[in-house]
Amino acid sequence: MIREVFMPALSSTMTEGKIVSWSKSPGDKVEKGETVLVVESDKADMDVESFYEGYLAAIAVPAGEAAPVGSMLGLIAETEAEIAQAQEKLKSSAAPSTAPAPAPPAPTPEPVAAATALNGNATADTPTVSTGRIVASPRARKLAKQFKVELTAIKGSGPFGRIVAADVEGAAGKTPAAAVAQAIAAPVTAPSAPAIPAAAVAGEIAPFNTLQLAVNRNMVASLQAPTYHVGYSITTDALDSLYKQVKSKGVTMTALLAKAVAVTLKKYPLLNACYAEQGIQYCSQINVAVAVAMPDGGLITPVLRNADQSDLYSMSRTWKDLVDRARAKQLQPDEYSTGTFTLSNLGMFGVDFFDAILPPGQGAILAIGASQPQVVATKDGLLGVKRQMKVNITCDHRIIYGADAAAFLQDLAKLIETNPQSLTL
Repeated sequence: MIREVFMPALSSTMTEGKIVSWSKSPGDKVEKGETVLVVESDKADMDVESFYEGYLAAIAVPAGEAAPVGSMLGLIAETEAEIAQAQEKLKSSAAPSTAPAPAPPAPTPEPVAAATALNGNATADTPTVSTGRIVASPRARKLAKQFKVELTAIKGSGPFGRIVAADVEGAAGKTPAAAVAQAIAAPVTAPSAPAIPAAAVAGEIAPFNTLQLAVNRNMVASLQAPTYHVGYSITTDALDSLYKQVKSKGVTMTALLAKAVAVTLKKYPLLNACYAEQGIQYCSQINVAVAVAMPDGGLITPVLRNADQSDLYSMSRTWKDLVDRARAKQLQPDEYSTGTFTLSNLGMFGVDFFDAILPPGQGAILAIGASQPQVVATKDGLLGVKRQMKVNITCDHRIIYGADAAAFLQDLAKLIETNPQSLTL
């Protein structure tokens, strides 16, 4: 029997994927649950695993090229005798027309990719060991060899019980940062092509990479929402003083701001909601997403889940791990697609004020400027110098009105100015 390998939908917004590399060559044996290829989805590189045992007979889309979701990427033959037949089938299907074939309508044959849990809805679990073989990502296997960890002793936390790099790091007692540093220092056996040219060439058009295309689609989709902006100046002297006290313990300013926003959102569930055709969709969790620029272009929004319930020190460690894995393109979809409220902080670049574009599926995003000394009037009518930052919230006017946004910013400012120590409790 000959089965087709289809381009899987690895995220809710993915319309096409780019083949980063094929882990197998035509004629190679393929085990059930084994990685066949690596696909660059909207914002991460994901392993595509086989649901079948057989032989990779033919590759329809080579590494470096993109294909729409649902299109055929290759063929798997059940026996060696069927390899030649599969190759002929691929040639005959490509011969009639040079135009790409449309994606097959649903229902399609069983895909050759492990389904990924999206928006917090887990798919059915399957064993980590399938047909006697350990199901683990290539990076997890490499780290297991480096740290001398037995994969059989690890329970996988990835899709379908697959062992991912974080599982190996945890079993080896390595911190995420140390593991990432060691992985970067290790020799690379199969480097993939860069997502964009190393340098821009004058007069030429540089194509968008997959991440940039995803950002472009989201920005166009956001234009459907009627938005408005509300600005506020927040005095940060007390927050800056707290940051100096806890910085040595690994606490980041991003974690402080995310925690302050999450605590305030508990009082304003409307600011944590989003628009739906039937009405207002209130979220059961406060998941704060924070925009991070990617080295090869575009941005990604790692999510601090249940930020209102997490302690500040754990949140800072989680954030560092998320950023490290985001820039290594190792995030799972639910780690960047489940945000309910977003922060965009350009203050670290010295920007004092800017407008942020509302992400699709959310009701508000907060733009944070730099904290800078300002001459202000004191309570006794004299002039003094205080550090202030300007924040600017963008809201969906279909569900959030100006008074709601103003009240939220007022309470956020009160928390940061008068009681930031409560964030450490």
